[in-house]
Amino acid sequence: MQNCWFSGCASALIDILSVCVLVRPIMNREKLGFAFSLIYLWAVMILLGAIVFETFVVYPNIFHNVPDSFQTSMNFMVVSGPSDFFPPVGMLAVVTGIAAVLLNWRVESVRYWLVASVALLIVGEFLLSVFFFWPRNTIMFEEGVAVHSVVVLKQTAWEFQTGHWIRLGTNIATSALAFIGLSRFYKYKILAQQ
Repeated sequence: MQNCWFSGCASALIDILSVCVLVRPIMNREKLGFAFSLIYLWAVMILLGAIVFETFVVYPNIFHNVPDSFQTSMNFMVVSGPSDFFPPVGMLAVVTGIAAVLLNWRVESVRYWLVASVALLIVGEFLLSVFFFWPRNTIMFEEGVAVHSVVVLKQTAWEFQTGHWIRLGTNIATSALAFIGLSRFYKYKILAQQ
């Protein structure tokens, strides 16, 4: 199922990049770059808000009494959970971030801020999730006490929570860098008009 999801996102990225190339004669590249930068900032701010909410509202409930609280959490998240929200919004952020970088590449004062933001998003959110959080989610929520001892589950929960603070920090930095990039673009446009 994830394979279909990723191929769908890859197709969407190709479509967006094609639009960026084809729209160039019709729409001013700078206006399109500003629009994608704004959408990218919006997406990373939505991600940041969701991660802050998870940190202070959801995770205290999930990790308050390991492993019993895992089952309570799973019973609560039957219809929808974080895995239904973060992958599509995260991919929207990556796609719009890459498009913003490509469209603003000629503006040096903007380029590096957006490149740093997108790189941090990919490393601090996507790669950290795939290689650090997803295996721990499998241990805690799919395998649970049927496969692992309570000691292992508590250790895994501690590792997850510790890693989550790193993810929160990278998301704050990602959002700040995106905001600075958009601000630099706005300043560039103001100075170009004078």
